[in-house]
Amino acid sequence: MGRAGQLLTQMIENTAKREGIAVTRDDVYICNVVKCRPPETAPPSRTKWTSAGSFLARQLAAIHPKAICVLGGTAARALTGHKEGVTKMRGKWFKWREVPVMVTYHPSYLLRAYNQDAKREAWEDLKKVLHFVYD
Repeated sequence: MGRAGQLLTQMIENTAKREGIAVTRDDVYICNVVKCRPPETAPPSRTKWTSAGSFLARQLAAIHPKAICVLGGTAARALTGHKEGVTKMRGKWFKWREVPVMVTYHPSYLLRAYNQDAKREAWEDLKKVLHFVYD
């Protein structure tokens, strides 16, 4: 959605193109851990994403992903069960019900001017996921 959604599209399509992988955003299943926006863009509480978890689990089970790339701390904590921040988790593989999970930064975080190094890191993380799924 908005600028973050546009950046996500660029991340997927440009990274795939540079890596010689024929993938567009339409080829990627995108879903949210939290199914409704918290008031005043507050971070969602654990209760919010825990209650949405069974719906998310059914979504993921239905599509049988080869890998999952989670964007941001809420998604990372929800799918991995780890409490560390994204900076410590990013670039590493975790598991969700035996499905490999890569943690990286949320596009909205990458839009902030002071996060230029994070952009490069997020692109590297996405490359790992694309090669894992398509090689």
